[in-house]
Amino acid sequence: MKKFSVETGIVIPMDRPNVDTDAIIPKQFLKSIKRTGFGPNLFDEWRYLDHGEPGQDCSQRPVNPDFELNQARYKNGSILLARENFGCGSSREHAVWALDDFGIRVIIAPSFADIFFSNTSKNGILAIALDEALIDKLFAQVAATPGYQLKVDLPEQTITLPDGEKITFEIGGFKKHCLLEGLDDIGLTLQHTADIEAYEEKRKQEAPWLFS
Repeated sequence: MKKFSVETGIVIPMDRPNVDTDAIIPKQFLKSIKRTGFGPNLFDEWRYLDHGEPGQDCSQRPVNPDFELNQARYKNGSILLARENFGCGSSREHAVWALDDFGIRVIIAPSFADIFFSNTSKNGILAIALDEALIDKLFAQVAATPGYQLKVDLPEQTITLPDGEKITFEIGGFKKHCLLEGLDDIGLTLQHTADIEAYEEKRKQEAPWLFS
């Protein structure tokens, strides 16, 4: 997966609580186990005015002009600002894949659903939980400032606002290490390739009939 260090990007506000995974990527699009190709259907039922189905050319579909992802001021945004309990509902990892495929690198919210929160770091997205008062402040600043950007520094664990103010955030040491090094569960396992191969060679000597 992609390494994460520092992200400076436009903030996309999503001012609604309890955004569930079915809203993030509706169930009809869960027909692939590839991690790519889900971006055009991110928030499909809110983003488009028609009902989406797999295989449709999304560039030809009528878009909802009031939805945040369709507004010019948030074009190419990479930081999603959300409300409490983001990512609730079913545990589908496709939700994180869709966000990543769209280009979201950071999600900032007061709280996250546990499984969704775990899936973010395993797919190279940094999820940051902040106090609700700080979230309110960021929403107000985004609304007042077209092109509002934040700088998110994972090594320093800081968020830098346009006026230079810094907000610190907490993250577990292991999660931070995995994001910085670009290590998902498979990558972590492959770090022990030499030990795995040595064990397999030992077992071949001890029980050769298992490998015939």
